[in-house]
Amino acid sequence: MRRVRDDHQPQSRLSGLPAPALFVISGISLYLGSALGVRLFETVPAVGVAWLRLLTGAVVLVVWRRPWRDDWRVLRPRPGLPVPLRLLVGFGVVLAAMNLAYYLSIERLPLGTAVAIQFLGPIAVAATGTRTARDLVALLLAIAGIGLLLRVEIQLEGSGLPTGVLIALTAAAAWAVYILLGRRVAAGGPGVDGLAVALLIGTVLTAPVGAAPGLSPLVDPRVALACLAVGLLSGAVPFVLEQAVLARIEPRRFALLTSLLPATAAVIGAVTLAQVPTLSQVTGLACVSAAVALQRPT
Repeated sequence: MRRVRDDHQPQSRLSGLPAPALFVISGISLYLGSALGVRLFETVPAVGVAWLRLLTGAVVLVVWRRPWRDDWRVLRPRPGLPVPLRLLVGFGVVLAAMNLAYYLSIERLPLGTAVAIQFLGPIAVAATGTRTARDLVALLLAIAGIGLLLRVEIQLEGSGLPTGVLIALTAAAAWAVYILLGRRVAAGGPGVDGLAVALLIGTVLTAPVGAAPGLSPLVDPRVALACLAVGLLSGAVPFVLEQAVLARIEPRRFALLTSLLPATAAVIGAVTLAQVPTLSQVTGLACVSAAVALQRPT
């Protein structure tokens, strides 16, 4: 008899850790990989780094999960769910758009500015689920904190923002849709196997613009190793951890948990890049941290 796998096995292995802890680990990995990716822009264009991130995540998860086993059960329709292939294609499109926009934005803007703008996406998701006064206060704190961070970063940089801001807003919209679709894939759909297929779809979709600039510099072993590290740190690891979180909490809660990411990015920036936050930035980080603390567990 063929053994049927549990699609949520990775989530069960991580169930001993609280969702915020998993999210912080995911954020640390993401921004370490992003910082390394920024350093690679002199050698590998942003679209190439974005494609390599998708490719690495797809290869790691496809080899690990082997979604073709069990006769591609991951693609079979399930009661109450859309056709899995349609869902996964949509998720792959969103992953492709989010990755390209993210790396193109941090190519043009400081990492903190790009991330702050992109938080408009999770805030929009959180706003749709506001039900109580406590939720509303938390949401307002998150908006105020992220707004303060964004204002400070824009004031510091000044010029060259319009194109980068537009791209970052595109990433914000993609991030919001990613949260909503990711919840369906993680909680009631094909799970991590589905993520592997979606990443593969996203990799294929972005290959026409990302494959050539991404692969050509890999003749240098040091560049190839750095690109692999970027893909693992900012791709495979965060994607799996986020799926574990999304399987346990609703999209609104996940969206507000993302408010932990500015603080995570600030710590990484201080440790790795000697970027000490200003008083205004610390105030903004305190606001979003308070917003997270106000949220009741789901």
